[in-house]
Amino acid sequence: MVLNTTRVIPARILFRRASSGRVEVVLTQRLNTYCWLAITNKSSRLKPGEILCAVNDPSVYIIIEARVGDSFRIKSSEEFTDALLEKIGSTPLPPYIKRDATSADRIRYQTVYAEKSGAVAAPTAGLHFTEELLAACMAKGVRIAKLNLDVSWGTFSPVRDEDLSKHRMHSERYFLPEDSAHIINKARKEDCRIIAVGTTSLRVLESTFMNGKNVPGEGSTDIFIYPPREVYSVDCLITNFHTPNSTLLMLVCAFGGYELVMNAYREAIREHYRFFSYGDAMCIERK
Repeated sequence: MVLNTTRVIPARILFRRASSGRVEVVLTQRLNTYCWLAITNKSSRLKPGEILCAVNDPSVYIIIEARVGDSFRIKSSEEFTDALLEKIGSTPLPPYIKRDATSADRIRYQTVYAEKSGAVAAPTAGLHFTEELLAACMAKGVRIAKLNLDVSWGTFSPVRDEDLSKHRMHSERYFLPEDSAHIINKARKEDCRIIAVGTTSLRVLESTFMNGKNVPGEGSTDIFIYPPREVYSVDCLITNFHTPNSTLLMLVCAFGGYELVMNAYREAIREHYRFFSYGDAMCIERK
């Protein structure tokens, strides 16, 4: 069973303009130590060169460097460490959750096995696992392999073009350790099932799958998996029920087959399952 151990950072930050107006900024992707891509609720008003000070600590500020598509490239006055973000930021709940984040979300919107900070969205299939459930799986002989994919805000971007080949995926950093690749490749050689917990784990495995093996290492991936593309690196996928028109739903359809997945969604609607990030999950065998 393959887990994505990325940790969600408090990436939603309130800043104040020189005019005293407040601006909500969501960090969407780290570019380097001090630079990020970010989205804001004041996109039409912000200008390159403008300085914004954090509401919770005015000594911390960012400079708007440039507009990049629907985002801004920003530079921070100091490194956004975990400790600093805990002080000035809050949990970046998905855009379809229409409420402010609470202190409970800092725990609930984080997997119990999260390790390396960097994601601005949770690998939500992992939210279903508790320490007790993981221990029960391992007691039954399930081997755990860990990898890391820093989930970016682009995971919420819908596909807007009917020609799927024209959709450009967000690029995300990944790391597949040597010991994890060894566990996965050994399991495949022994004809054991490889179970990806979440679409993020699957994307890393599919991106690193070459000549029948997963190759360890780090890099970035913008892989977009949709029908009729085949998935070769895993046998099972645990995943939530995703939003319509999302790349995640298309990946699930490519993996499980369109009709099977649509039947699962009909069942979920009929039985009033919970959808999206804090919703229910399903386990799909490869078609």
